[in-house]
Amino acid sequence: MAVQASRQASSKTESYVDNKRKEDIRRANIVAARAVADAVRTSLGPKGMDKMISTASGEVIITNDGATILNKMEVLQPAAKMLVELSKSQDVVAGDGTTTVVVIAGALLKQCLSLLDAGIHPTVISDALHKASLKAVDVLTAMAVPVELSDRESLVKSASTSLNSKVVSQYSTLLAPLAVDAVLFVVDPEKPDLIDLRDVKIVKKLGGTVDDTELVKGLVFDKKASHAAGGPTRVDNAKIAVIQFQISPPKTDIEQSIVVSDYTQMDRILKEERNYILGMIKKIKATGCNVLLIQKSILRDAVTDLSLHYLAKAKIMVIKDVERDEIEFITKTLNCLPIANIEHFRAEKLGYADLVEEASLGDGKIVKITGIKDMGRTTTVLVRGSNQLVLDEAERSLHDALCVVRCLVNKKFLIAGGGAPEIELSRQLGAWAKVLQGMESYCVRSFAEALEVIPYTLAENAGLNPITIVTELRNRHAQGEINAGINVRKGQITNILEENVVQPLLVSTSAITLATECVRMILKIDDIVTVR
Repeated sequence: MAVQASRQASSKTESYVDNKRKEDIRRANIVAARAVADAVRTSLGPKGMDKMISTASGEVIITNDGATILNKMEVLQPAAKMLVELSKSQDVVAGDGTTTVVVIAGALLKQCLSLLDAGIHPTVISDALHKASLKAVDVLTAMAVPVELSDRESLVKSASTSLNSKVVSQYSTLLAPLAVDAVLFVVDPEKPDLIDLRDVKIVKKLGGTVDDTELVKGLVFDKKASHAAGGPTRVDNAKIAVIQFQISPPKTDIEQSIVVSDYTQMDRILKEERNYILGMIKKIKATGCNVLLIQKSILRDAVTDLSLHYLAKAKIMVIKDVERDEIEFITKTLNCLPIANIEHFRAEKLGYADLVEEASLGDGKIVKITGIKDMGRTTTVLVRGSNQLVLDEAERSLHDALCVVRCLVNKKFLIAGGGAPEIELSRQLGAWAKVLQGMESYCVRSFAEALEVIPYTLAENAGLNPITIVTELRNRHAQGEINAGINVRKGQITNILEENVVQPLLVSTSAITLATECVRMILKIDDIVTVR
């Protein structure tokens, strides 16, 4: 009897557990995520292809930026969504390398599949990946070359490397120095690590070509000055006020209708309106102000024809409909205070500039404010382009270049590009794997193999023979040429640092850590539960 009881107990503990489903789900996740990575893979590198995205609303976007492509893709599978988030986070951390990070994640997932097929437990793989990524970051840091902010040339080199893989690559000689100057102008010498890219405002204007893009030390408004009543369009020695109130007759707070029975009363109403506006304008004129920036108003017209007429007579230039979210940028640049009420209108709240003028550009007009006194640390880039698609892509590329310069200001190290760091990592991690024991060494070797995907893809996109190129690269690195990489322009392997193909260290390190983190998360998931 006792024997039977023990047998029953043991059979209960050894009951059959169905592991098939968990493996299936893990496999499905990995396959879905890899599909996303393969979609972006062809747009890697200077010779990468561009994607044309047609949205549901009929809008067309042409881009080479990994984050933009994935953002616009309607990804439904939850694990694949993680790759989209991955490129977003790379965009936030480094700003560049958004395609690279997804491609690396895809390659890692491919290696994980074969490891799982070999029967290695997911947790073991995950831990080994973590170890390998930490080691990889150390290797990269050891390879890096320190850079000084005063060394403008290497900053420009890294910005132009970032621009070379974009649609606007032929303009990289113009846009790269522009991005460097913009960031260096915005950087605060006291707090160099806090760069807010919102201080670099990008104004897009249709017409011209990308060659006409310029950096404006001052403010640019993408609107014309309102001169319906013949106000001035050019003011020297401007005193500028940013106002948030309306220069128009007051309205009642609630919906009311006023019945006017005879003409004398009507005259009185009009006279009151006129006096009210004149009173305001006199107060404005008294401070010596001659340029008004008026915030957009929801409740009533910010200016009426009557007030425009009087402002024109008082020789005050008016720029109306300034967006609400631009106010902060404008006041920071002009070093003035926004004025919320006519009673607070005082001379000390004004900003001063040498020149405010309206210029015609393309089919529209813009207002430029230059020569600002005590200008805040902000700058404006005026981007031109022949069509809307080029404009948008130029803006995205410029943003990437700005981010690259910001990375260099934050972490002052450069590293070679062109697949050189990846191959070097692959070589050193491969050597390290031989020292490790057990399953770990197996997993680290897979991690090392996965990193070869970057040079492989670079060669493939450039139309070279990937297998010979990557083999030759390995050979060069084994001989100790750390900076040997693929020169896509010449179609051969050269010392990449001499070719000026460089990128910030932060881009590479964050790409590897973020990709590994994402892959580890996908590995750890063994079931998807949908909640209705």
